[in-house]
Formats: sequence, structure tokens, C-alpha cells
Amino acid sequence: MAKQGEQRRITISIDAMGGDNAPASVVEGVSIALSKLPGLDVILYGNEGVLTPLINQCRINTDRCRIVHTDEFVKSDDKPSLVVRHGRNTSMWLSIAAVRDGKASAVVSAGNTGALMIMAKFCLSTMKGISRPAICTALPNKNKRVVMLDLGANAECSAQELVQFAIMGSIYSHALFGVEKPRLGLLNIGSEETKGLDNIKDAAAALKAMTDAPFEFKGFAEGTDIFPGEFDVITTDGFSGNIALKTIEGTARFLMSSIKTNLKKSWLAKLGIIFILPALLKLKKQYNPNNYNGAMFMGLNGIAVKSHGGADAKAFANAICVAYNLAGKDVIASLKNEMAKIENVVSNQPSLSGITD
Repeated sequence: MAKQGEQRRITISIDAMGGDNAPASVVEGVSIALSKLPGLDVILYGNEGVLTPLINQCRINTDRCRIVHTDEFVKSDDKPSLVVRHGRNTSMWLSIAAVRDGKASAVVSAGNTGALMIMAKFCLSTMKGISRPAICTALPNKNKRVVMLDLGANAECSAQELVQFAIMGSIYSHALFGVEKPRLGLLNIGSEETKGLDNIKDAAAALKAMTDAPFEFKGFAEGTDIFPGEFDVITTDGFSGNIALKTIEGTARFLMSSIKTNLKKSWLAKLGIIFILPALLKLKKQYNPNNYNGAMFMGLNGIAVKSHGGADAKAFANAICVAYNLAGKDVIASLKNEMAKIENVVSNQPSLSGITD
């Protein structure tokens, strides 16, 4: 523990071999993150012979970054069920195990999502009161940020699991962004109570009935409600959530590319760049998907952060920053405390029986 006046040091374990651009983008991302976060230390899990030249090239301080060697790593097309049985010496497994064993406060990987999920669940175990972990991240909106989950871990979800996701997302919003009572919405095909699948309507009824919950349930949210800022947390199943996320990211990239193309079409448009450039740069920074890379597997007894597989160095650095902030805010302790409270609330309300089973 840091002494008074000293900065708390936080160690993050990194799956250095996971991702489309690994290990070069991973090491460069580590270099960027170390320069931004003076309290950060890193353990890189991967092939030492490959990683050492990259570390030297990036001039990384080896006092803050060390390598744990392994020749094995999880490929993007590996089957998660096979990897979890035979991949105990891979860079992914070892980096997760570092969190379990107390060697690191969080793990970051850009590797195979399915493998990372099943390995993290097996290695760190699921938190009491949670049936399944969910992928959770924060996206930009009119009021700064909206927390969304699940973004791809669970294609199908029961009403109970949607309620659990709502609780976890609300705690995430409170712990990281200080939202006292997050405004919660369930993603649906309409705002009317009669619309949607049965599990969504059942989850809405349960959330509406909850008292002393860590959120203010505002009802159903449509896709158009993600950005206006009326919700702090939006809960959905992983199938819909992943489609929504990829659509948002693709739209953002398309719009920025279209603006850039059209500004080059005439001399008058080029002249206008002088006047609108500051606004365009601000817009690019605000909605650049790379600035929001890094999603937490919520519901585990440890912090595991998933980076996009195709993340570049800046995006991977952002995922490390997410893990660092989650560890610094002791989000796991907050989750456990709130889940214990919710379990007491649920046990006293027959209409919610089974929500935390």
C-alpha cells in the first residue's frame, strides 16, 4: 500500500500476443500508457525474443515493464472450449492468472473474445449473485457518457440476467463517473410497454418493481436514445448490443471519412477548412472509436478488459487506461457491496425471486 503522499502503483498484466496487430501495437500502446500514467506498472506475457526488441525500440523503462516468457498464444480462430482445456501456458491464460494470483490488479487483451471470456470466467470465477459476465463499456453522448452492456458476451439473455446487467452497469456508472443514481433504460424496439420480447418485458417489470435500487429505471430505450443524453445506462442482450456498438463505430468512421472527402472537392470548401478545423478536430476526438476502446467483463471476481482485436497502439493504450481507472476506483469491491445489498432487497420482494440466483 502506498504511504501518505505517495502515488498508488497499479500493475496491469497484458496479453502481449493477442490481437490482429500484436505484438507491435500492444507494446507501442504500453509505451503510450506508461507515459500517461505515472502510477502504472506492466507485466507483458508473450515471447521474450519478440517482445524485447520492441520494448527497446519504444524505449520503455524496464523498471516499469517486465516480460514473462511463453511461446504459446491463443489464435483468433481457436475454439474457446479447446483453449480453456489445453491453453494453460498461453499468454492469455497466464495474464488472467496474474490477476487471480494477486500479481496484477487487472488484465488487458485484444485476443479472441470467446476464449478470453471463457478463460476469465474459469480463472477468476463469477461474482456471487451474477449468472453470466457481460461486456460493458462507456460511449460518448450529449451528456458526456452512456454505459452500455452487454456488448457481445451473451447472445441470448433471460430476464434475470438483464436485471443483473442493469445493476452492474449502474454500479459501473457510479464508480467510474460519479453518477449518483444512473438513469437506466432497457434497449427495445419501441418505448411502449407492450412492445418487445417476453424476456425484455419481464425484466422491465422486475426493474420497475425494485426499491432502493442503485438506479432510476426510465423504461425502454430505442436505438435513437443512445446519444441524446436521457440515459446514463442502457442494458441489452449481447446480440443486440454488439450490433448496436458496431453500427455506432461504423457510422462514426463513415461520417468522418465523408466530411474529409467532401472538404477536398472544391477550393471554396478547402478555404472553409480554416474556419471549421477547430470544431472538426474536437468532433473527431469526441467521437473517435479509438478513444473509447476497452470494455470490461462485468461480473467476475477480477478486472478483465477486452480491447478491439484490430486496435492500433493509441486504442490499445486507451484500453490499458480503462483497466487502470477501474482498478484505481476499486470497482470490484463496489460491485460486491452493491450486489450484497441487492440480494437483501430481492429476498424481501417475492416478485423478484430468482433475480440473483
